[in-house]
Amino acid sequence: MSTHLPTADVQDPESNARTARLREALLAAAFTADGLLDLLGAPAYAALARSETVPALRATRGDSPLETLVRLFLLQRPVELRRARAALPVADCLADGWLVQDGEELRASVDVRPYAGPEEQDWWIVSDLGCAVGGAGGIRGVGERDRAELVLGVGGASTTLAGLTVRRPVGKALDLGTGSGIQALHAAQHATHVTGTDLNPRALRIAALTLALSGAAPADLREGSLFEPVGDETYDLIVSNPPFVISPGARLTYRDGGMGGDDLCRTLVQQSAAHLNDGGYCQLLANWQHVAGEDWHDRLRSWVPRGCDAWIVQREVQDITQYAELWLRDAGDHRTGDEEYAARYDAWLDEFEAHRTKAIGFGWITLRKSGSDSPSITVEEWPHPVEQPLGESVVAHFARQDYLRATDDAALLAGHFRLADEVVQEQVGLPGAEDPEHVVLRQNRGMRRATKVDTVAAGFAGVCDGSLPAGRILDAIAQLVGEDPVLLRDRTPASIRMLVEQGFLEPVAAGG
Repeated sequence: MSTHLPTADVQDPESNARTARLREALLAAAFTADGLLDLLGAPAYAALARSETVPALRATRGDSPLETLVRLFLLQRPVELRRARAALPVADCLADGWLVQDGEELRASVDVRPYAGPEEQDWWIVSDLGCAVGGAGGIRGVGERDRAELVLGVGGASTTLAGLTVRRPVGKALDLGTGSGIQALHAAQHATHVTGTDLNPRALRIAALTLALSGAAPADLREGSLFEPVGDETYDLIVSNPPFVISPGARLTYRDGGMGGDDLCRTLVQQSAAHLNDGGYCQLLANWQHVAGEDWHDRLRSWVPRGCDAWIVQREVQDITQYAELWLRDAGDHRTGDEEYAARYDAWLDEFEAHRTKAIGFGWITLRKSGSDSPSITVEEWPHPVEQPLGESVVAHFARQDYLRATDDAALLAGHFRLADEVVQEQVGLPGAEDPEHVVLRQNRGMRRATKVDTVAAGFAGVCDGSLPAGRILDAIAQLVGEDPVLLRDRTPASIRMLVEQGFLEPVAAGG
């Protein structure tokens, strides 16, 4: 597989004009996320994510410009020169290296995948050949050196992080480990200045192509590891989809941390505070070890730097054999000989044994530089479905922590609350029973949490519309259930705090 990359130069006005004409051609052919789905249909579109290209090949047997572009840029198929000329400004693409000519056929030098922005913008993510769909595990015939330097396109991890990220206007944003540039592309929509870093110089080149082809402003792209390329600069937003895989060695730059165990993710988290402006966020995906004899919650709390609040969510846990097999397949090692595969599998298990690792967790880490002497650190497990995007839910989470940190029980009872939107109540019990065994409050938005509450808490939440202070509502409930109102006021603040912390209740101004 060729390692050639396009030579399009964002500093050259003529090259920029050629890139703009290419973008116009892609739009004219409907080579967009919606156009791709319309052409292929849902089954073939989904098959691409599994590295299965046969359904898409069957759907692109015609001569339309869109079918030509799909074959060129997504399916790695050469096309006849006459077909390419009907879809693209061929001279421009040859001049800037997007296409390579071989006789009367043309082939793409990179994969280009249509991608819909958060406001339905039509963007395109550039990646190495074979990496736009299905990840590196689907690539055939790539040498070891080439594979180590690969730059992947859009995957589940990158879209997850994009959805999690706080999208408030900021001055400076840093995409650490930019890869194909998807996070930098998102950040360019709400940050005045975007910096992207990567250890792999190919990634920086491809990120520049992604930004240029998508019509975004150029980013300040710098080569190096972790925070080394930015010195002591600080940012309002740091995002990172780092090479978090816990593996023996660092064979694959795009995924392997190259440090022992989960040290790369820990180091990134601990060093981030020094590069955040006050009130700034650092958001990243990470893997972490579950170590024999240690509580994983405590392990992650120990990572959080001084002066930062944190919200850490474990989304999935795999035992060490599942984890090793997943990433051996990602590297294509399952297609090697039995002895070689077994030797590499053994090396992974040796790595885990050396660090007393019994399982690997995957999840999200968000830090906010609050400067508080009593930081809020939430470490939780939530493997259930959520509703993306979650950026506003992240902002709301930390706002609730600020409120609870500043509000004692007396102020809590004097406060006014409203039931959050999309919260429903479920009563669980045996059929025909007079009273339910328990009551569940469930969110239908954001984190989609569910929590079991007693009848007092359920009744309290149900009447919260912002008009009455919490204490008066409890007094009315006490009269209804025949309980001492003083005792009810004493034992209920913990339940109110829990409902506020998890987003079921929202503090409001009096009457509001």
